[in-house]
Amino acid sequence: MAVPTGKTSHKRKSTRRSAAYTIDAPALTTCPNCGALTSPHKACTTCGMYKGRQVIAMDDDAKATK
Repeated sequence: MAVPTGKTSHKRKSTRRSAAYTIDAPALTTCPNCGALTSPHKACTTCGMYKGRQVIAMDDDAKATK
């Protein structure tokens, strides 16, 4: 069994772990139907369209409030 020859310094440990703490902002795209910002590969929450077809039935009241 391999045994470390010396103590791992704080800087070496922190440098190795630094990539785990980077957080990217979520990607947003514009809806081609209504122009609202939406997550990619998901139906638009404003108009209910995805890839040019209606996938979520939206009421007129829901459209007016958003």
